[in-house]
Amino acid sequence: MRKAILVAAMFFTTATVFAAPAPVEDAAGGSNDDRISRLERIIKAKQQGEFDMQRRMDALQNEVLDLRGITEQQNYQMNQMLQRQRQLYEEIANFTAKSSTPAAPVQTDATSVAAASSTLGETGSYEAAVNLVLKDRKYDDAIPAFRSFISTYPESNYAANANYWLGQLLYNKNEYNDAKQAFSTVVSKFTDSNKRGDSLVKLGMIAEKENDSAGARALYNKVLKEYADSASARLAQQQLSALKG
Repeated sequence: MRKAILVAAMFFTTATVFAAPAPVEDAAGGSNDDRISRLERIIKAKQQGEFDMQRRMDALQNEVLDLRGITEQQNYQMNQMLQRQRQLYEEIANFTAKSSTPAAPVQTDATSVAAASSTLGETGSYEAAVNLVLKDRKYDDAIPAFRSFISTYPESNYAANANYWLGQLLYNKNEYNDAKQAFSTVVSKFTDSNKRGDSLVKLGMIAEKENDSAGARALYNKVLKEYADSASARLAQQQLSALKG
């Protein structure tokens, strides 16, 4: 009898277990499906974050490449400009004061030059003076042409360049006092001119010619301070490095 009761109890317990199985839950209290869903969302969010990060990195890389291209283009243009400037300096520096006597000499006295300036007008007079240097290579004739232009149009937009050209021509003829006056005019009167830095360098070179090393050094340092990273500054640094005493 006791054995039959025991068997019946075991049968009842087993039936109860199979009839109502307990749900499986994770440590956070959710079911397996909930946990899988959460993991999928976490993985998806992480993948989206990595995708966004990669997209931003690609965008930054493209910006860097664009900036590098712009920089290279600007460097090329700067080198071209410096090369042209050096050519102009060489053309002026290498001219000879002596020239063959022309068959039909052109008058270059102050009166005739002034008359020509009044006829050509402001822009025409300046271009005519520049062409005497660059095209005709008549450097001696260009000096009175620039002087006449400066006298006639002292406030012209070309006045700073005209004074610089005049100073350069006089410097190459070793007429340092007159050249100094022309360069000093650019420095003191045309403070916004892009020729001011070059004029300061030329004044420093004239100071060297006059054995004024201290004055030359001060002028070169002024260029380095006021026109850093410019062609004038690089030329000033070269002169400063070669300066003795």
